[in-house]
Amino acid sequence: MKYKFLLPLLFAVPAFGQTTTIRQDAKIEQMVDEVSSKNIEAIVRKLVSFKTRHTLSDTLSKTEGIGAARNWIKGEMEQYAKASGGRMHVEFDTFTQPAGGRIDRPTILKNVLAILKGTDPNDKRIYIVSGHYDSRVNDVMDAKSVAPGAVDDASGTAVSMEIARVMSKQSFPATIIFMAVAGEEQGLNGSTNVAKRAKEEKWAVDAMLNNDIVGNTHGMETNLKDNRSVRVFSEGVASTVADAGNEKVLAALINNGGENDSPSRELARYIKEVAERYVAQLDVKMIYRRDRFLRGGDHTPFLKQGFAAVRFTEMNEDFNRQHQNVRKENGVDYGDTPEFADYDYIQKVARMNLSVLANLALAPAQPQNVGITTSGLTNKSTLKWEAPAEGKKPAGYYVLMRETISPYWDKKFYVTDTTATLDYSKDNYFFAVQSVDADGHESQMVYPKPVK
Repeated sequence: MKYKFLLPLLFAVPAFGQTTTIRQDAKIEQMVDEVSSKNIEAIVRKLVSFKTRHTLSDTLSKTEGIGAARNWIKGEMEQYAKASGGRMHVEFDTFTQPAGGRIDRPTILKNVLAILKGTDPNDKRIYIVSGHYDSRVNDVMDAKSVAPGAVDDASGTAVSMEIARVMSKQSFPATIIFMAVAGEEQGLNGSTNVAKRAKEEKWAVDAMLNNDIVGNTHGMETNLKDNRSVRVFSEGVASTVADAGNEKVLAALINNGGENDSPSRELARYIKEVAERYVAQLDVKMIYRRDRFLRGGDHTPFLKQGFAAVRFTEMNEDFNRQHQNVRKENGVDYGDTPEFADYDYIQKVARMNLSVLANLALAPAQPQNVGITTSGLTNKSTLKWEAPAEGKKPAGYYVLMRETISPYWDKKFYVTDTTATLDYSKDNYFFAVQSVDADGHESQMVYPKPVK
């Protein structure tokens, strides 16, 4: 089928039957505007008030320790759920972490999950947003010292909680889980439990967004100050391919390209396009790494289970704040205390998360079995795919195209069929396909496999 439109991706998209400027969804705009920096600051300061949220800290006190913190988070989420008309419920994901590594005794851990159930019974997709609510100081086994954890990671927890408050009032075809996990600092324990559970119970996790250290705008040593940039870390080759040592799949990547087009890397591109559409003064910086050097995050267990997942982190970090005992030395303040957090910046990060989750959860599911025809020598490119198996039917599809050296998708072609032949050589460009509904909500991009 002939394509209808050819437009620059980041500047305009086609409405059906005409060319127009990008249309923002008024419903998403309203939710974005409702995200409050004051609410975020209140959440962060409340979490700090528990003195320490170390994974091995007190679980019996009502005012101090990780037990008091998780009970408060669950109670707040339950208050938000009252606005959902019964669609959102809140639960503890409880499990026993055995002794080993940074856990010195068998310990009961509890993640908090606020599950906003999708309205379409035929749509099984699940989207997860997370922050970790545990904290630490210099000694990772010190469960007694004051560990405010304002930015690492009350900021990420506040993102998850605040957008749960806003989005609970709305309905979406797909399910969204707003999560606060424990045990991150001790070895990604909480997220590992949820990721394994998701795999074992066959959750259709379409994307996982991890917010970890998203509240600081000042870079230590460099003295850089940046309140508009946020990093999104994504892996290029999928963990399940690399870890399995699948020589056939790896050989195909080397031969045909695709090292830069894992599901998580496509998710990162999607995030940049959609978030910058809705959030003013935001620059999403794609970082072509799973995570920072010497560090890890709660998206990693989901990657290991085969799900698309990314990590959000502030652009410039202040290591005088992270994993530090609260103190003052030689006139320098150390410790992750709330007065050093930038709450307007956290608000921006929360709005980024919300816009992406809303657009995904409102969109049709991804097209299936996307392939690019490789038989025959030709300077054209033919792609074929199948409609999503579940959920609402797409109004059409976008075939995306970029030069092989381009980090982002450059152009979109709109079609209503499940095949497209373009007057561009597959040897010179990369392609992908995404579903779209009549209101312009796009699914994630799917990179095609070579087919004969």
